Amino acid sequence: MADPRDPGVGAPDVSFRTKLFYGFGSVAYGVKDNGFSFFLLFYYNQVLGLAHSWVGLGILLTLLVDAVSDPVVGYVSDNWHSRWGRRHPFMYASAVPVGLGFWQLFSPPDSLEGAALFAWFLVFAITVRTLITLYEIPSSSLVAELTDDYDQRTSMMSFRYFFGWTGGLTMSVVAYAFFFAATPDYPTGQLNPAGYDLYAMVGGAVITFAILVSAIGTHDRIPTLQPPPPPQPFDAGRVARELRETLGNHSFLVLFVAGIFAATAAGLTSALNIYFNTYFWGLDATQISLLTAAVFISAFVGLLVTPAVSARLGKKKAAILTVGLAMIFSPMPMVLRLLGWFPANGSSELLPLLMVFSVLDVSFIIMAGVLVSSMVADVVEESEIRTGRRSEGTFFAARSFAQKAVSGVGVWGSTWILSFVDFPLNAENPADVSPEVLRDLALTYLPALIVLYSGFLGFLAAYRISRESHAEHLDTLAARRDG
Repeated sequence: MADPRDPGVGAPDVSFRTKLFYGFGSVAYGVKDNGFSFFLLFYYNQVLGLAHSWVGLGILLTLLVDAVSDPVVGYVSDNWHSRWGRRHPFMYASAVPVGLGFWQLFSPPDSLEGAALFAWFLVFAITVRTLITLYEIPSSSLVAELTDDYDQRTSMMSFRYFFGWTGGLTMSVVAYAFFFAATPDYPTGQLNPAGYDLYAMVGGAVITFAILVSAIGTHDRIPTLQPPPPPQPFDAGRVARELRETLGNHSFLVLFVAGIFAATAAGLTSALNIYFNTYFWGLDATQISLLTAAVFISAFVGLLVTPAVSARLGKKKAAILTVGLAMIFSPMPMVLRLLGWFPANGSSELLPLLMVFSVLDVSFIIMAGVLVSSMVADVVEESEIRTGRRSEGTFFAARSFAQKAVSGVGVWGSTWILSFVDFPLNAENPADVSPEVLRDLALTYLPALIVLYSGFLGFLAAYRISRESHAEHLDTLAARRDG
């Protein structure tokens, strides 16, 4: 009788329930990533008054920890032995601590300032990023174990991205609509320190809830997942050789480098988004909430359209198409404003037009993310043929590190841009920022974005695995098992 844990045994028939629970866990990463990308820099810089350079330094230091924690978690989870399999022990262990850490990150004591405030920021930023790694890498790795089917993997990643984006977006909409609602003292509500306390508590609770629901909901699939390799005594040299051999895969390397460009662009855009919305477009918290809510449409587009486009074009061609379209639509509103061809701030046409461009831009970004993640899963079998090992955790850890590290570099880059254009600290009113500074901000940001998208496209084009070659890999592995 075939071993139900062997790849391909019943793999194409992933139930809707499994996809739902697998995807729902990404709410945790979405809330965390939304907080780090959209609010963290703005909160510590504009609300608490910590200098751009301090925040940027803190972000870079957290990357040094990620450089160690991500590959360690990936490799260890690939080789973990327990009655709950390779992945679930890490998922359960992370749930409560990461929620508490997120709460504390956005709730520093009022008395802290300067170096003490920086220390609080650094400790809890590292804590949250490390603990979310403990969940996200084992959880995301499950896609390559739950199915080996070319199209089902794209469908599963569509669910994951859908819940990741809707989770983060929901927290943003709720934050802008309720936590950061305008008050007489703070007409620009996102500058009100009190709103971040409630945001942090609710966000931390949602993170913990999402992780536990996903872990419990996929727990029954543990017997069907891949078993770990036989235990071996620890040998640092062997581990280093295995990691080098695994990560030297050509298709993975080009995805890794493409991901560096994509994550840098995402980090840069996300960190500056609240600055552009608040000061460049002159939107208040309610308008930003509506603009953010419109992007829910993009999450549904990613969920429903991506599998169909992938089935029609293949993952590589579909990814190149969606990245190219994002490259066109993302900078267009700002370019048109600089040319004087976009509605003025405060006009009735401004917000609807921004919504349309935002929905299109984010739809293409989500679709590209789904496709690239599914492409990473397809590397697993190609690598297994060459190395004899299944290394889902290692591949997704390396991708996660690229995303987090370079997204962090993007956020750091945004602090450099803010310093370069001499953006004022504690600008409590959009009118406090001169038009010249806003123009310089846009003119510095736009070329950087185009360069990063171009790099993403260039490396993506070098990916080699197609539907046909993936099928050949599965046939080769099946022949090995039968032989």
